[in-house]
Amino acid sequence: MSSLIQVNERKRLFIGLLTASLLTAGGLALAVWYLIVSPQQSAAYQFVLLVLILVLVGTVVLVGFGLTGILLTLWLSKNVKWLQGPMRIALNTFFPLVLGVGKVFRIDMDRIRNSFVQVNNQLIEAMHIKLKPESILILAPHCLQRSSCPYKITTDIENCRRCGKCNVDDLLKIRDEYGVNIGMATGGTLARKYVKEYKPRAIVAIACERDLTSGILDANPIPVLGVMNIRPHGPCVNTCMNVPTVESAIQQFVR
Repeated sequence: MSSLIQVNERKRLFIGLLTASLLTAGGLALAVWYLIVSPQQSAAYQFVLLVLILVLVGTVVLVGFGLTGILLTLWLSKNVKWLQGPMRIALNTFFPLVLGVGKVFRIDMDRIRNSFVQVNNQLIEAMHIKLKPESILILAPHCLQRSSCPYKITTDIENCRRCGKCNVDDLLKIRDEYGVNIGMATGGTLARKYVKEYKPRAIVAIACERDLTSGILDANPIPVLGVMNIRPHGPCVNTCMNVPTVESAIQQFVR
């Protein structure tokens, strides 16, 4: 129960900051409107401001619909198809503003990113996507491999000797059991290469908060379920993953 409450708290953090960002954009639109009606401004200047306020108002309305769709999806655990477009705009376009609002309130960036991943995961789960295993890609960080291991796997995962001393062996077991594809990436460039190579219709990504959020946004519109890695030795070295969580994410997609 406590872990469930913790997850819900993380979701509320992102939703709250998204709402604050929406109000900030609305306030900016009101400020621009005040400049438009000010008699001191020239006609050309007022026209430019009018175009700007129309763009702002249109964005605020779209994001408002998107926020409504997100809340309905989280509440009903059911996909709201007709609000998919606004939801995507709310998540992708306003995410930098959400981080900016978080900085103003001195909220840890990883907490915000974690909350974003939790919200994204529930939205993806509500879509009830079912695919053939070969249409699913696991993207995992190379730091899951022991740093002392001489058999590097970023170019070819089959170099793994499956000694069981790191989670790469567990990933290969999942691949063999479900028939999905795996890419071990050293960063965003290699991750995008795997996406281009395998052309997945869904992705299970294992990474830290920063890489997960950037990966989810970059992969759009491909649905991505994010799994936080475990960092007992700090970031980017000898990290681990929760095997049942990764397997559960695969099961969300497998037909």
